[in-house]
Amino acid sequence: MTTALRSSSRPALAAHVRLAFDRSRDQYVLLGPESVLVLNAPGASILDLCDGHRTVADIAANLRGRYDRVADEEVTGFLDRLVRKRYVEVGDD
Repeated sequence: MTTALRSSSRPALAAHVRLAFDRSRDQYVLLGPESVLVLNAPGASILDLCDGHRTVADIAANLRGRYDRVADEEVTGFLDRLVRKRYVEVGDD
């Protein structure tokens, strides 16, 4: 897995993290070893689509069907931050 994020990259959650719904917070969270990252709805939607098969471009296109404004740069920036924190891993074709 590489860490350079491109529109053709195929992001997936790292093996040590999982996406879960926290009932006490009434929000989705990303759970890692000794860490909890509280997500907003668009962030949870992005991570839900990170299956290692969809590309970053596919994820952005899918989100355009759900939300009014989706900028490719925002999706890429969000995922890039999570790659740097090692919550997300990136594969390329």
